[in-house]
Amino acid sequence: MKYAFLFTITMVVALMQFFALRQPPRLDLPPQQHVQTTNALLGVHTRLSGIGDEAYIKRSLEQVRELGSPWIVELFPWAYAQPRSRYGFDWAGSDMVIQHARRQGLTVIARLDLVPAWARPRNSTDRYLDPTFYSDYATYVAAFAERYAPLGVRHIQIWNEPNLRFEWGDRNPDPGAYAALLKVVYPRVKAVAPDAIVIAGALSPGTSIDGGTTRMDDLHYLASLYDAAAAPYFDMWAVHAYGAQEPPEAAPTPERVNFRRIELVRALMERFGDQAKRIIVTEAGWNDHPRWSAAVRPADRIRWTLAACELARSYPWLEALVFWQFATPFSTRSYPDNWNFVAPDGTPRPIYLAVQEYTRPDP
Repeated sequence: MKYAFLFTITMVVALMQFFALRQPPRLDLPPQQHVQTTNALLGVHTRLSGIGDEAYIKRSLEQVRELGSPWIVELFPWAYAQPRSRYGFDWAGSDMVIQHARRQGLTVIARLDLVPAWARPRNSTDRYLDPTFYSDYATYVAAFAERYAPLGVRHIQIWNEPNLRFEWGDRNPDPGAYAALLKVVYPRVKAVAPDAIVIAGALSPGTSIDGGTTRMDDLHYLASLYDAAAAPYFDMWAVHAYGAQEPPEAAPTPERVNFRRIELVRALMERFGDQAKRIIVTEAGWNDHPRWSAAVRPADRIRWTLAACELARSYPWLEALVFWQFATPFSTRSYPDNWNFVAPDGTPRPIYLAVQEYTRPDP
């Protein structure tokens, strides 16, 4: 009897510890805040998923709000939510980011990609999504949309730069395969979150590289999607509007990458009768590294960023203009650091201070 009692107590304690580890952590959420800004289109791409440091996440999103940026794009990897199997979800990391973003008054654009190891062939990259697993990916996207729609997350981006070989799992870009993915995902999302905005695209801008095997021309890729009857399966089109080394007012041409290339994308959508849909810029900007051949001077970066924010106001079909990237928790000691608005330790860079001054409402 004594041993049976001890065994029972031991099992109860073990079960309590087991389930305690699986309870969502209690978050240290601040009072509800609101973004004060003179440009409601402004956004920044954050890099917070997978960090797990709540204090860092909280402070980063406070700084985004203080920048005057109402929008963020954040990647929520499928591989983080279902790392071991298709059964069950781990929402702890995404809960932390989304709850804190909501308290800061930010609108989240959720980018969903990165494939868990169980859903792809051995020795493949985490961008490799085989059609066999389209349904599993759609299950994740639908579960994400259903969970976070009540928290205000309506914008759901399906993949990133699928016209790049690297982002398409080290395979040739295939607009037909991407169209097929949208056709699986879209109805699953709408079934559980009818008000969700399913975003497609976010293509790497520019002409084809290596005959389209490294990068397929973004305009050709979009046209191919329309040919594949993908139009009914997305609500909004995402664009990467990098400025390269040209000012934002530089005229667009199909052969060049610059900010106004977005206008060529818009014209193509209208030619295919899709003028009712809006465009959202999920990555944009200029790099000011002092020794990178593709960079610009810091003063030009500031001037052109502010000019792009003003030019964006003239596009009635534009949902948001999101710049790459707000910050990373580490330094690469190379040119990627010079996309950042804030240093890893939270110190604002000149571009942050200039944009903050631009967005500050008059007293």
